[in-house]
Amino acid sequence: MTRFPRLRLSLLTAALAGGLAVFPAGSSRAEGSFTPAQRQEIVAIVRNALKTDPTILADAITAMRAETEAQQQAKGLQAVRANRAKLAGSSGDIVLGNPKGSLSVVEFYDPRCPYCRKVLPDLDRLVSAEPDLRLVEKVVPVLGPASQMEAEAIAAAGLQGGYLKLQQALMSDSQPASVARIRALATATGLDADRLERDMKGPDVAAILHENMDLARQVGLEGTPTFLIGEKAIIPGAASFEDLKSEVDSLRKPS
Repeated sequence: MTRFPRLRLSLLTAALAGGLAVFPAGSSRAEGSFTPAQRQEIVAIVRNALKTDPTILADAITAMRAETEAQQQAKGLQAVRANRAKLAGSSGDIVLGNPKGSLSVVEFYDPRCPYCRKVLPDLDRLVSAEPDLRLVEKVVPVLGPASQMEAEAIAAAGLQGGYLKLQQALMSDSQPASVARIRALATATGLDADRLERDMKGPDVAAILHENMDLARQVGLEGTPTFLIGEKAIIPGAASFEDLKSEVDSLRKPS
């Protein structure tokens, strides 16, 4: 009876479950080279292994998930490097911290995302703790019409130099999104509400959001917030201050 090392047996288990066969690179064996009796024996080995140790399948799934995530990360980082200039920030973004800082972080966020709102204090804390940090925030409306409306408003506020003021007002507001509410908050923060409403549907705002969404797709964004840590890592989700600080510290180390 052929014996498989645990990892190989795990991969074989998952492969057979999916109707595939797994062989080492360069192997002369192919699925068609097994006789029906040999294939039946392999299936029996796998079934017996799963009965005696069900964690084998869980290990296989974990291993495949990790491999998939690593591939997605590599593909995303390739896109980050290819779009270095655009990710450095444009007139449609807000740059927090040191505009000339050497430690670069980019956040993709949705103004209606509760996790994006939750992480705001940690980002302020991170900027205060890292004098060489350059944090670029890119707004992406991914959660529906309300997000689209507020993203347009934030980008339009940037045309008046009021991006951060309206962003903070909207992301700390608990009222339903509406043009009337946006106008009220814009006026309260010293912005021209009439101009803001016009600009929200103008070509400049449309171009800003289109570019941000295109960049998000290229780096493989699956949700918000998502953080790009220089060109070293893509961190999805509302990472804690400690995790973000650790990732930023890693930018000081040579690749």
